[in-house]
Amino acid sequence: MDNFLIEGGKSLRGTMAISGSKNAALPLMAAALLADGPVTITNVPLLNDIFTFNKVIGETGSQVLFDQYKRELAIDPTQMNNHVAPYDLVRKMRASFYMTGALLGAAGDARVSLPGGCAWGPRPVNLHLEGMRALGAKIEMDGGYVIAKAPNGRLPGGAFTMNPSSVGATVNLVLAAVRANGKSVIRNAAMEPDVVNLCDNLNTLGARISGAGTPVLTIDGVDSIKSGTMNNIPDRIETGTFMIAAAMVPGSDVTLTNTLESDLGSFTDTFRKLHVGLDIGDSTIRIRSADRVPPVSIETAIYPGFPTDLQAQWATMMTQAHGKSTVTDHIYPDRFSYVPELVRLGADIERRENTVIVRGRSELRGASVMSTDLRASVSLVMAGLVARDETEVLRIYHLDRGYEKLEDKLNAVGAAIHRVSG
Repeated sequence: MDNFLIEGGKSLRGTMAISGSKNAALPLMAAALLADGPVTITNVPLLNDIFTFNKVIGETGSQVLFDQYKRELAIDPTQMNNHVAPYDLVRKMRASFYMTGALLGAAGDARVSLPGGCAWGPRPVNLHLEGMRALGAKIEMDGGYVIAKAPNGRLPGGAFTMNPSSVGATVNLVLAAVRANGKSVIRNAAMEPDVVNLCDNLNTLGARISGAGTPVLTIDGVDSIKSGTMNNIPDRIETGTFMIAAAMVPGSDVTLTNTLESDLGSFTDTFRKLHVGLDIGDSTIRIRSADRVPPVSIETAIYPGFPTDLQAQWATMMTQAHGKSTVTDHIYPDRFSYVPELVRLGADIERRENTVIVRGRSELRGASVMSTDLRASVSLVMAGLVARDETEVLRIYHLDRGYEKLEDKLNAVGAAIHRVSG
């Protein structure tokens, strides 16, 4: 199992290209199964989760070809003959559960294992299943598998109100409803760019979805989805992560390319409170670190609010701020596994229920720390960038699930990160 060794104290200076979004690519991959012919997806990142989902899709008999040099993924569902997503693959990543909606919409039945993924917090699939029932599906459980069937092979459509709003459940219901035999309405739908991108791409292939980017999605079912191309968006969480890293590492001057600031929601407004240098172009963001990081408290919220996927990184930056701040997560209140690891590095940080209190500025010193999920892992890497001496981050396979060539990108702008086998 690979680990990172990080030599801290290096300024970040240069250009970093943002990869395609994993969280937006996975719904597009599932959506390709709805088409009547081959679908090509552009700007696909080279990540373990993408490779895993390719295998999940391949289990259906669909052809999957990934041109890694072009970052293009071709999926041909015309030979699909198996409507099962098995446990040994689905357990590795929660997004595999998108196969439920995709197979239900494409074939009228699905047998999908209950999902796995990051080991933190309760994230049940009840909302997905309740929504599919509201659209007319018959749902049963059998030995850890969800068995979903559409009457007469096509869902009739229906209406469902999300409580709470959920990106994953919204995606699954969109996939299930696109080829339904009637109209579906999803209220309190997720408004994230991932969902908007899915709906926009499906519409280019013949779907009839309106309201993307608002709390109400209306889906008029169509008989077929045509073949064609779907375009993935840049990874807004990778963008936010590198913005925070550039802001917290003294002496940094970093330009991010191939990105969209418009997808960041309210994050940019919060980021401006750091008083760093910030120049935003059409597809570029330049960040110049400030001499003194002020304490800025945040609370996560559904899009366009502050992303839960950036709260661990923000808390890590606040260890270098001059003063007290708080980070509160209203989305996933248990997402604080990084806190004891930051304490090992010398941070003055404590958790109280769904809030962490950070007292800066702490002088961090290198130590061995354990990563437990994707965003916690990258926060520990960021801590290592400013810590004295050497920091060892263990079990970095989490990072390989969600950040494409993280050490290569950071090393190219001045970091000193070495991947070693444990």
